Amino acid sequence: MSEPTANPHHVVGPKVYLAIGGTLLLLTGATTAISFVELGVFNAVVALAIAVIKAMLVVLFFMHIRYSSKLLKLTVAAGFFTFLVLISMVMTDYISRAWGLW
Repeated sequence: MSEPTANPHHVVGPKVYLAIGGTLLLLTGATTAISFVELGVFNAVVALAIAVIKAMLVVLFFMHIRYSSKLLKLTVAAGFFTFLVLISMVMTDYISRAWGLW
């Protein structure tokens, strides 16, 4: 009988790590390249989209969330949801201020 808290470890080969590492390097180069292109207000949007993709790859593969239990995936999702709620509350306060009108 195994322990109820025991979790079989998923072994990830070095090819996966090299592929993810190469993808992160390519996305870093894409971030740098896109900074030289004039997109107006979309410069920040594109840079943040690339950053979110890179963060997702790091969390899923290097932190082994992709191969973890559903409870751990739910915990990570709850953390991201809490982060989004806090950021939206801060942005609501920031947008509602009358900057420069006092």
